[in-house]
Amino acid sequence: MDETEFWELVDSTREAAEGDPDDHAELLLERLVRLDPDTVLDFARHFEARYNRADTWDLRAAAAILLGGAREEAFDSFRCWLIGRGREVFEGAVHDPEALAELLEDFDPAVDGDGEELGFAADEAHEALTGAEMPDLGLAPPPPEPEGVPLDVDDDTALADRLPRLWDRFGG
Repeated sequence: MDETEFWELVDSTREAAEGDPDDHAELLLERLVRLDPDTVLDFARHFEARYNRADTWDLRAAAAILLGGAREEAFDSFRCWLIGRGREVFEGAVHDPEALAELLEDFDPAVDGDGEELGFAADEAHEALTGAEMPDLGLAPPPPEPEGVPLDVDDDTALADRLPRLWDRFGG
């Protein structure tokens, strides 16, 4: 599976789920179990690499603004959700988290931002296909700290200063 196929699978299942994160995860799992185990491993590598790329202080700030706070578990789910939004939103947000102010039509923290189940889809598919847990993906370990300049994600002033457009649209 190459990068284009990865994003096509993410996009087609999200569209079929009409953006609902839980339905998206179920549809993704259904599609993954139709593939061979090596292709599922490729999907998992693509997903994990993007998940690790999204571990930045600016994206933590964006998650805190959008979710009204960003505990570690919430940020982990947010990164999965961000991947699930597709290539344009993901790449735009990684490149410039402020772009989420324009890339997101709306954001409802009761529904959006939680993609935890998306993060488990490849693991579940691999186990269903092989009866074994997902092996090591052979990727470099993630950095011990998020990339970028640290900030206090509990400080509204710091969040508004770091991502003013996003704060103006979704903060407070």
